[in-house]
Amino acid sequence: MENFSWFVLPFVVGMFILVITLIVKYTMWVLQLSKIDKLRIRNSMFTVRTLRAIREVFMESLLHRNVYKTNPILGYMHMSFAFGWFLLIVVGHVEACVHAGSLSVTPWEAIFLRYFVHTPFAGHVFFAQVMDLILLYILSGVFMAYAKRLNSKLFGMKRTTKLRTRDYISMAALWGIFPLRLLAEGATAALHHNGGFLTNSVGAFMNFLHVTPAVESALWWAYSISLGLFFVTLPFTRYMHILTEVLYIFLKEYGIKLKKTYNSFSEIQVYSCSRCGICVDVCQMHHANISNNQSVYILKNMRDDNLTDRKLYNCLLCGRCEKACPVNINLNDLRISQRIKSSKEYNSSYDFLEQKPVPKADVLYFAGCMTHLTPGIKNSIVKVLEKAGINYLFLDKDKGACCGRPLMQAGQYEAAQKLIVHNREQILDSGAHTLLVSCPICYKVFKDDYELAQIKIVHHSEYFLELVAQGKITLSQSERSFVYHDPCELGRGCNVYEQPRELLRKTGKLTDVRQQKTDALCCSGSLGDLSLSMTDRNKLKDETLKVLLKANPDVLATACPLCKKTFVKGVDIQVKDIAEIVAEAMEE
Repeated sequence: MENFSWFVLPFVVGMFILVITLIVKYTMWVLQLSKIDKLRIRNSMFTVRTLRAIREVFMESLLHRNVYKTNPILGYMHMSFAFGWFLLIVVGHVEACVHAGSLSVTPWEAIFLRYFVHTPFAGHVFFAQVMDLILLYILSGVFMAYAKRLNSKLFGMKRTTKLRTRDYISMAALWGIFPLRLLAEGATAALHHNGGFLTNSVGAFMNFLHVTPAVESALWWAYSISLGLFFVTLPFTRYMHILTEVLYIFLKEYGIKLKKTYNSFSEIQVYSCSRCGICVDVCQMHHANISNNQSVYILKNMRDDNLTDRKLYNCLLCGRCEKACPVNINLNDLRISQRIKSSKEYNSSYDFLEQKPVPKADVLYFAGCMTHLTPGIKNSIVKVLEKAGINYLFLDKDKGACCGRPLMQAGQYEAAQKLIVHNREQILDSGAHTLLVSCPICYKVFKDDYELAQIKIVHHSEYFLELVAQGKITLSQSERSFVYHDPCELGRGCNVYEQPRELLRKTGKLTDVRQQKTDALCCSGSLGDLSLSMTDRNKLKDETLKVLLKANPDVLATACPLCKKTFVKGVDIQVKDIAEIVAEAMEE
């Protein structure tokens, strides 16, 4: 057969195994989606959503935009592998088609063309130079990957992910592909002078070493084996993310969302994890010397079906890893879905809750459990509402049910649902157009899980800023200096960052801190982790306070009762919720 040699077999066999494995795996995942999700896919395929998905694949899977935003050096390294290899395949296929004078070429011709074609053809010089340039681009990333594995600090990363044996095998195969291609094409260039600027230079050096056809053949065999080995191992290693991320992007663009219970879309997200290590680097648990339960390892345990409760539940659910994840995996929800799967149902009918008539009001105030444990916050909110003349009802003033989110975080989904149904009925019965909450934990579950129709859900920092804008309350400026701590559920969980800061600027001087907004540190009081010892919590809290108090503020401000309770025990200065600050600053 023309343009065939036995050394192409490892590549062909590896590619065949990879394609069949992926077709079977992806087909099973899609078939296991719900009927509604399948309908979403069918209704979206021939719409602009597909074009948006293609664009997102190009920006993320090939150019690694999000990795580049987080770490430009790391972004370049990933991009050189992904985009460079993509260019090598596309340009190589075009070159093979031009040489053959046909659009029909065998899969291996584009990969091994230099070995088979020694005589000039139209455009061969141009293609040789371009292909060498692309190869050089990829090799720059390969050598950066070598350096990162030896010393991650060179790339601004304190830690790298731990790998399994199969990952090392696949990584070695991947890292060997392009240097071996350079040597193989260099050997052919030495014998036939058909390379570009890079491969001809390597060939000239090989001529000095008196390269032989046997050496040339051995190098092409090594290149093909490296390709085949990588293809065969890819579906069973971290590199499965390369193609699964493409599927994930399309499904996400088609409107498929993560469910509370673990399903095939959850598994697609798990397999989309590249184990880049970014989530490991941002995890606060390292301050407590806990280094085996970061999201990348939890996802690996999910894949291997060996996840233990000790690792699963030892997480603050602060969302730092989720915001940093370049693939936009819903890490917190995945962990909660596993908690739901692993926990035993808490059997309670909540008969003690009374479903009694609810008075009508325009604004419904729900304090929540933690606000009741910090009475200064709820008293301040009541003071502001009365000063503004708001027609409000304090729903859980005397006795009320928890919002349900702590149970949800613990994996008690059914128990949480009972509370949600009870609270939802009371909220809707009130006829209120606005639900005001003072706890970010409540705020998130109301927004995500309650389905409250047209009722507007607002945190008190948002609502108070509206009252100021409407002239219903007026704030006086003071000389006090503030630093503001972004609560996890309010900031990363619900994207409320600016309103609290605007309020603080109206009452005093606000100083920015090094780690804030999406990068803010957790207070360590999170209800998401009930296994963390008080000693470890204090270590995490102290590290957070170091960042917050570096500017020596007069007041440490936050917008979460749990954060306030946590910080009060660790500082000598005043710790106040933004509700208390606003209530104090109101002019009579």
